[in-house]
Amino acid sequence: MSGVFLLVGICLGAVMAMLLVPPSRSDTAVVAAPASGAAALTVESDAAEPPPSEEPPPSVPPKSSAQPDPGKPVTGVDPKTLSGLVPDGQVSVVVFDRMAKKTTVSLQADRSYTSASLVKILIALEALKGGASPGTVQRMLSVSDDGIASELWTAHGGPAIVTRWAAKIGLAGTRPPEDPGRWGDTRITAADIAKIYRYLLEQVGAGTRTTIMRGLSGATENGSDGIRQYFGVPDAVGGLPWSIKQGWACCRGARIMHSSGVVGEHDRHIVVVLTSQPTSTTYPGAGRRVTDVVKALVPALAAG
Repeated sequence: MSGVFLLVGICLGAVMAMLLVPPSRSDTAVVAAPASGAAALTVESDAAEPPPSEEPPPSVPPKSSAQPDPGKPVTGVDPKTLSGLVPDGQVSVVVFDRMAKKTTVSLQADRSYTSASLVKILIALEALKGGASPGTVQRMLSVSDDGIASELWTAHGGPAIVTRWAAKIGLAGTRPPEDPGRWGDTRITAADIAKIYRYLLEQVGAGTRTTIMRGLSGATENGSDGIRQYFGVPDAVGGLPWSIKQGWACCRGARIMHSSGVVGEHDRHIVVVLTSQPTSTTYPGAGRRVTDVVKALVPALAAG
């Protein structure tokens, strides 16, 4: 009998050992933590947050559990990042989402700049109101023709064009040029240019809107003066549809390079990038910097 009790004791010991020893982890599924990286741009989105990794890289601060106030515009651009893309110069940015009806990016939106050819949109509005040929206005916009702009400027009131439309649209930072004959010296801000596009797309008559937007969507790669005008929005947004009005000027203290327009289906996003750069910068070099700024904005444009 002692042999039987010994055998039973051995069996019970083995069972207890199996219950007390944890199973091997070698067959446990491994779930990879979501990749994360530092981004220059944060875009407000209705999408759910991805699950955070257990140990985020040191360069990425832990996400706050507090949600942004949906009633406030999101300014998701790191000013140091964008300023670094325009060394020794100035840059202002506005992105307005027409579907969400809010500004999603704003950087130095009220800083004043020389307009260069961006004022041609106001000239176009006034000229069409005064009976100018739609074909003439479209050509002025699509190839940024300075000769046509000068003719229409003189024929339709000169500096009064800027004064009238600034009052009508509510452009707080837009001023006519000090020299009445230099329409390109009109003073503008990024916030005001965004307002002009909103007015153009949402308030003017269908005929005027169609004429101007055809000119902007038909912008040629080179302007009438030979300067390449596909810097900024066209070079940066890939396959997204766009319509643009660009501006460039030099060299009365700075090289001016502006890219503005609408991007996306149904002209959803208004994009304005204004820059003032050193005169030592070439037009191609200054244009590449504007393109880099717009590239930093692409996540905001693709979010919708």
